[in-house]
Amino acid sequence: MSSDSVAIGERLDQGVAQLGIALDEQQRDKLLALVRLLHKWNRAYNLTAVRDPLTMVSRHLLDSAAIAPFVTGPRVLDVGSGAGLPGLVLAILDPSLDITLIDSNGKKVRFQRQAVMELGLTNVTPVQARVEDQQTLDERFEQVVSRAFASLPDFIALSQAWLAKDGQWLAMKGPAVEDELEGLATNVRVIDRHRLKVPFEPGNRWLVVLEQH
Repeated sequence: MSSDSVAIGERLDQGVAQLGIALDEQQRDKLLALVRLLHKWNRAYNLTAVRDPLTMVSRHLLDSAAIAPFVTGPRVLDVGSGAGLPGLVLAILDPSLDITLIDSNGKKVRFQRQAVMELGLTNVTPVQARVEDQQTLDERFEQVVSRAFASLPDFIALSQAWLAKDGQWLAMKGPAVEDELEGLATNVRVIDRHRLKVPFEPGNRWLVVLEQH
């Protein structure tokens, strides 16, 4: 991977510039270290179907970073976090956020914990549990986010108990989001939809912001 490190760094720099995100040197180093760690662990643990580190930058890091302008927290729950995305990226971009990652897959949560330790992230708490286990967490979150986790109705139903009063769900979705919106409960409403243009990735992504009323 060392021979590709320059290209990987350039792709990250170009991508965050297109997103309008300014990185300091420490944030840049941590994001690149996250790619190296993800690539290393992926060989043994199959954390993601993406094998190429250059593609990891766009499909995982930049895709996660694209929602950063809409994440205000301060407490954020990343549901079905998998390899810690988007939560780890958001935590690097904004150290003021208090992010909890929850996933039932032991290997993926072990990776999350290793990443938190190696990257020195003091604002991230990985939790291994099933999302529907409502006894796992004893706090509520101003924002609950998911990326390729479940359908919108399922995401909301499974995480509803953790949403703070006046909190928001942030759902990262592909083009099929329109079909899922039809299945929402009557007490849930869409308050915003943002088209996300992820650098170096074809097609459209959406961020759907919802709240309870």
